[in-house]
Amino acid sequence: MKAAAKWNKEFTERFSARYDELKWLYYETYNNDMQAFSWLCNSLYDYYQSRNDALKKLDRERERTPFWYSTNDITGMMLYAGNFGGTLKGVTERIDYIKQSGVNYLHLMPLLASPKDRSDGGYAVADFRSVQPELGTMEDLDALTAACHENNISVCLDFVMNHTSEDHVWAKAAREGDEDARKRYFFFDNWDIPFAFERTVPQVFPTTAPGNFTYLSDCDKVVMTTFYPYQWDLNYGNCVVFNDMVGNMLYLANRGIDVIRLDAVPYIWKELGTNCRNLPRVHTLVRMMRIICEIVCPSVLLLGEVVMEPSKVAPYFGTPEKPECHMLYNVTTMASTWHTVATKDVRLLNRQMEQLAQLPKNYVFLNYLRCHDDIGWGLDYDYLETFGMSEVAHKRFLNDYFTGKFEGSPSHGELYNDDESLGDARLCGTTASLCGIEEALAQDDSAALTAAIDCDIMLHAYMLTQSGIPVIYSGDEIAQQNDYTYHDDPDKHADSRYLHRGKFDWQASKRCADRKTVEGKIYQALRTLEALRAKHAVFTASAEFGTVNTGSNQVLGLKREVEGETLFAFFNFSGEEQPFCFDGVISGKELVSGEEIRGISSTLKPYGFMWILQSAAL
Repeated sequence: MKAAAKWNKEFTERFSARYDELKWLYYETYNNDMQAFSWLCNSLYDYYQSRNDALKKLDRERERTPFWYSTNDITGMMLYAGNFGGTLKGVTERIDYIKQSGVNYLHLMPLLASPKDRSDGGYAVADFRSVQPELGTMEDLDALTAACHENNISVCLDFVMNHTSEDHVWAKAAREGDEDARKRYFFFDNWDIPFAFERTVPQVFPTTAPGNFTYLSDCDKVVMTTFYPYQWDLNYGNCVVFNDMVGNMLYLANRGIDVIRLDAVPYIWKELGTNCRNLPRVHTLVRMMRIICEIVCPSVLLLGEVVMEPSKVAPYFGTPEKPECHMLYNVTTMASTWHTVATKDVRLLNRQMEQLAQLPKNYVFLNYLRCHDDIGWGLDYDYLETFGMSEVAHKRFLNDYFTGKFEGSPSHGELYNDDESLGDARLCGTTASLCGIEEALAQDDSAALTAAIDCDIMLHAYMLTQSGIPVIYSGDEIAQQNDYTYHDDPDKHADSRYLHRGKFDWQASKRCADRKTVEGKIYQALRTLEALRAKHAVFTASAEFGTVNTGSNQVLGLKREVEGETLFAFFNFSGEEQPFCFDGVISGKELVSGEEIRGISSTLKPYGFMWILQSAAL
């Protein structure tokens, strides 16, 4: 289609530059549906026009610096608005704390309208254009994002695109017999096709939500529900679904959201006879969404949530010529990190770092220790088998260790989706509690507390050394512990993930300036590390990155190089003092202590670390 006469020059130039590819992808996916494509294109201009002047200005600035998000001065924090500020207005009122904490990338956890008793933590969206009433209104979200932008803070929000709540207007209409609405989902008259799907499609939650389909007795139909029975999978084979969901995405972008987190993106295309994961059409849809954002809101980034093994994750970046997601979660490294905490053996983590080092430098990962979700033990078991670690037995060991059942373990956690038949389970708990701070305080054991704090800080230093954007889970900066009150809440007690989703402890945060307190020790250490990271270009994503042989299975060695600076970073994952070698002569300044280092070996205290910088001008 030709550019419409009403379109302005800026939009027309962006649209024209990308039109051919967008049209080809859309027609190839939706059987040359010219009418649907024309409707989509005209809607894009409407959303472009709806962007306010401040957002359009931001679009132009970021078009000139397209990799603005790959610098070394970005620190993220993810939080639940209700837990952190009570309401969206409450979060806005606490922006000073966010800035004080060195945060300039704020990930707001799900806050769109969803049924209180069937929300899956906000991931069952009933209305993509309304905020949960207890948190406020869309106008409050506008005010929050505007305040964040005034303070140079980017905002991320989850976009749940695989499914809607059964309370969504589309789902309600489908339930009542609207055939067009039913075509937005996967409705079946009987179990024949669902059973055929079940033969090849794995279950996400085999214990708490078995199967991939739900029978609706009120309308005598079967509907696809990959996650939970109240979350109905959307049919992206229907172009109307794609068009309308793109509209919902752009609506949120126009509320001032800088980063759209594509939730459960590998699942969005379904085909009978496949596992309905990572299918080629998924990448087509994501590529179209990337193109659309570049046309309408080029300052907005796509963040893919791909909880898969590394070989399945990297393709979501697309290619340099046809990029898809701007950023992805570094999920496997997070799980491998906690494996290393339990085993004290860095070999798996070293292998993970070597694999990441081989990826292109423009691949930007979000790195984290903890998040809102559980820890799933999706490790490289083929590699672990070479050390005699079999999958089922090792998962059992890890869960026993982090729930405190293993002798000598200081960790406090709880299991999630424990499947005794498979010997499998996931894990919940805050960073502080998993590191042993909760146990040490309960036992009034000062030596154990020192070790636990050092472990917590070392893990954050390691996270900050990785390439990409470090993201702290709200509360971790003050060593917030597990919240067991969820056991007494009828809306939460069945979901152990609420163990680490407690309300932010504002009383504890008042102690963050006092280095004699646990909160102060953690908070001040993280601020020091974040400031050092922002100061030195060697931490940028474009730096050369690799591993260093330390001669120790307890000490991980990493190396970063850029523009005359070289950083050698060493991390002791053991609770014992560990000698290690530098694999050659190293001289430089240890950034945290300021100590001059020169030699071929050194020793790290229990859970100690070093950042040694070699530079022509320190």
